[in-house]
Amino acid sequence: MILFCICLVLLACYSILIGYYYQSWKQVPEFIIHDHKDFVPFEKLSVIIPARNEEKNIRACLESVTNQTYPAELFEIIVVDDHSDDTTASIVNEFTSHGVKLISLKDEIIQDPTIVAYKKKAIETGIKFASGVLIVTTDADCIVPNDWLLSIAHFHFLRKPVFIAAPVKIPPQKTLSSYFQSMDFAVLQGITAASVYKGFHSMCNGANLAYEKSVFNEVGGFDGIDHIASGDDMLLMHKIAAKYPGRLAYLKADTAIVETEPAESWRAFVRQRIRWASKADKYNDGRIIAVLAMVYLLNFLMLVMVVGAIWVPHWILFFGILLFYKTVAEWWFAKSVFNYFGLEKTLFWFPFLQPLHLCYVVVSGFFGKMGSYEWKGRMVK
Repeated sequence: MILFCICLVLLACYSILIGYYYQSWKQVPEFIIHDHKDFVPFEKLSVIIPARNEEKNIRACLESVTNQTYPAELFEIIVVDDHSDDTTASIVNEFTSHGVKLISLKDEIIQDPTIVAYKKKAIETGIKFASGVLIVTTDADCIVPNDWLLSIAHFHFLRKPVFIAAPVKIPPQKTLSSYFQSMDFAVLQGITAASVYKGFHSMCNGANLAYEKSVFNEVGGFDGIDHIASGDDMLLMHKIAAKYPGRLAYLKADTAIVETEPAESWRAFVRQRIRWASKADKYNDGRIIAVLAMVYLLNFLMLVMVVGAIWVPHWILFFGILLFYKTVAEWWFAKSVFNYFGLEKTLFWFPFLQPLHLCYVVVSGFFGKMGSYEWKGRMVK
């Protein structure tokens, strides 16, 4: 009974948090570029794309990035090849006539077992060669819309943020795994928008970011966080937020939604989330750590209740009550976010995948701190 009461208290706190996210998400103003037709592009942008063994995806990515409504003379595309051993580099070279520049990371740095943050090194190298005022990053497995750069540049001109977090979507495919990833990722995007809007910078995603080059250099780039394998997005955001409070923004625009592929399998998905979870205790903001700890503890204790039901059968009833109220607490927020991203059909699966989500949170959180993981053929602790 004590365990149930503890879970109830945690669930009450969690429900308040989700309600806060829901209200904040609804308050984020939607940016519609066609409402500002008098905008004349003038700012030079540099698109940085780190790539490692992306021969399956890089062609589609570059086709979308080169097909922008933003004036071609006002943006450059820099692909940084992170020691790929497939045909990534040769595919990128096919786009040189479209102004795409290829930089080989192995020509810029020496491979060293002590280096764990190769993606940060790739982005840092790309920025070193960039001539744009605004750095825009995406991943090699992403597809960007035609008005992507126009939306970012226009938003930057009007709102004057030094850092822009922008939307990313995983389109669901025919597998249960892709549906799960699509829903989970959409909720994270909703939290991103809400938290950035309220100045509570808990997360963002490197698949769709923009920041001023001068600001990146001013905060020292990735210095101080380059010993952490992940965090090229969120940890950098926190450095910039500390230097420029109130100057970060979320671009809520359907013309800026970047699409990325789901992980190919459950195993690949869990590995990805373990990598994300590995930086959970690296934030300087105690509020974020407190929220992460509360969410993890709630999920962990609910899972303990399921296992404990083997010996105390009525615990399964308590678990069912908690899971029901947790689902209800999340429902309206999830529904609003899913509708925005065009994922209405996935909402049907939302309650049925709750137990699976609970397990994934516990497993990824545990191994993110206690184990090692593989990323792009590299083992990282």
